[in-house]
Amino acid sequence: MSRIKVITDSAGDIPPNLVEELGIEIVPLSIRFGTQEYRDVIDLSVEKFWELSETQNELPQTAAPSIEAFKAAFEKARNDGYDGVVCICLSSKLSATFQSAQKAGEEISAEGFPVAVIDSLLATFGEGSLAVAAARSADKPLHEVAAMVQERAARTRILGALDTLENLRKGGRIGAAAATLGSILAVKPIIEVVNGEVQAHSKQRTRKRAVEFLYDIVRQVAPEIEEISVISAMAPDEAEFVAELHSITGKDSIMVSTIGPVIGAHAGPRTIGVCITLKPTS
Repeated sequence: MSRIKVITDSAGDIPPNLVEELGIEIVPLSIRFGTQEYRDVIDLSVEKFWELSETQNELPQTAAPSIEAFKAAFEKARNDGYDGVVCICLSSKLSATFQSAQKAGEEISAEGFPVAVIDSLLATFGEGSLAVAAARSADKPLHEVAAMVQERAARTRILGALDTLENLRKGGRIGAAAATLGSILAVKPIIEVVNGEVQAHSKQRTRKRAVEFLYDIVRQVAPEIEEISVISAMAPDEAEFVAELHSITGKDSIMVSTIGPVIGAHAGPRTIGVCITLKPTS
């Protein structure tokens, strides 16, 4: 029986209890508020991040882990007696994280310890759900685990409703006038990660309409859903949202993943959304 170590980065927003239960190794990205830098998860909790975000005029900056950070994680897995590593990363179109992991993986693999580094082309718990699935299959051969992750990634969707345009303004994605007008009109953008990039899916007037739009998307694919989870940036209507998804899908268990600093810095507070994994087509 194989012993495969699953490693991922902190952008996957995996609930801490699952990280511990499944023995997933997290390599943190860095978050900088002004001159103060934190290691995600290690130095900066999700709660503290949102507290700081509310008081800052500038968008926090994020930085990918170094090649050395990934090498250290891979070497630890080797020293701990694992047979290989499957490393699942934030979309390469959103961060240099994958490139760092890929370089580290090449160096360690050249020493005879197999490392498969996978570009999830996803973010937040879309990425994290792949690491969870991999960890639950970590007794299989490395090539089987890696193939399963890539196949599952292709049928995973992440959609979210933003509650504020302020973070887009801070990040320079839209101007101050547009942000002000959008706030006056109560515009709530719907975004989706498509082919590794964040794309605007729709713009809804009022949060109620934005949430209903997400419900409608779930209804359309409900018979095809294998798993569904909620992603939430401290959204006040989180419990109501989960309850409605229970009703729509009939799923007994719907997990909630709290959006952390890496994605939350851009999405903003009170974002709410879904991670949907569809059933295999064959």
